[in-house]
Amino acid sequence: MAGPVEQYLLDKIKADGSIHMTLIDPEKVTPESAAQVAEASAKNGTAAIMIGGSTVDSQKQLDEVVAAIKATVKVPIILFPGNVTGISSHADAIWFMSMLNSADPYFIMGAQILCAPYIKKFGIEPISMGYIVVGDGGTVGKVGKAIKVPYDKPELAVAHALAGQYLGMRFIYLEGGSGVQVPVPTEMISAVKQAVTNVTLIVGGGIKTPEQAQAAAEAGADIIVTGNITESLEGKKRVSQIIAAIKIKITRKPRRKKAK
Repeated sequence: MAGPVEQYLLDKIKADGSIHMTLIDPEKVTPESAAQVAEASAKNGTAAIMIGGSTVDSQKQLDEVVAAIKATVKVPIILFPGNVTGISSHADAIWFMSMLNSADPYFIMGAQILCAPYIKKFGIEPISMGYIVVGDGGTVGKVGKAIKVPYDKPELAVAHALAGQYLGMRFIYLEGGSGVQVPVPTEMISAVKQAVTNVTLIVGGGIKTPEQAQAAAEAGADIIVTGNITESLEGKKRVSQIIAAIKIKITRKPRRKKAK
């Protein structure tokens, strides 16, 4: 059964077609600037704030950032942990994820075993997710020792996504990596979307323009993630345009297969 945050996301997707989430790396912001970023994103229509990074070192910094954001916005705050250091009791939910194409068992199940008791203790809602690093992969690919799925091999992405679905994961994340130059190809997004059933598809990494965001949504992405918004007027305007592009009525989006 879906928890309140997961149900909120599913309801938003059902109503809007595709939704946007803002990702904030707690190591790259102050609590004050993080709150400003989150507030601007929420005003522009982002559905939730994701907090996390590949190299979070300071638990105190993470807690302060999450607490500052929580005091500022009403949208859910979802942890996006790269390691056991990525847990904060102030968050509403956490992506309880397994990097399906990691060569290191720690990122497939080891970190999850270490995190689980704390998630229960803090009362954070876990949301099951299969995490697949594709293309260049950026920092997360290196840290997570990913056996990266090439952009020109959508069938490999499909195989990983189906494995996640069959293991019971309700969300699949195609991750191109933070700061990469080329986002996940629409052909790969479409192939995965058409293959899985009753699974919500997230796409992130390298999406910098409204056109790229809209293309991902049209290809089948249910959730599109973009990274830190700068505090400049230009940065806020760009994110506003990206969210607006995602909200445009999608007429070519692949239909979700019905479960047999």
